[in-house]
Amino acid sequence: MAIVIKPSDLYYKYARKKATRDLPKFAGKPDAHPFDNGDQFEVIPLLEAVMNELGSVDGRVLHRAEEIMINEIPGFIRTREEVFDCLVAVMREELPARPPTDPVTPFYRES
Repeated sequence: MAIVIKPSDLYYKYARKKATRDLPKFAGKPDAHPFDNGDQFEVIPLLEAVMNELGSVDGRVLHRAEEIMINEIPGFIRTREEVFDCLVAVMREELPARPPTDPVTPFYRES
């Protein structure tokens, strides 16, 4: 089951940098390429991988992962692999502690 995220599923809006659109994106570890958290073409594949790793289709989880990616990841974490590992680790810590307050907001789509 591969999770597919569309731009409309995201909380934040990201630039679509056409110069990098056709370059290879995050497809798993290892990946030492720098991560651009302002490029939609970089963000979506990475967040899809994070959500697949977490086994979640909850829109709240996706939005929290975005929030962490944009506002909370330390500046020394720069590569795609490091960002992926950081998001997965932080979200795994938060998931059991976050009781659901609303019904699940799924965005699940199979590829």
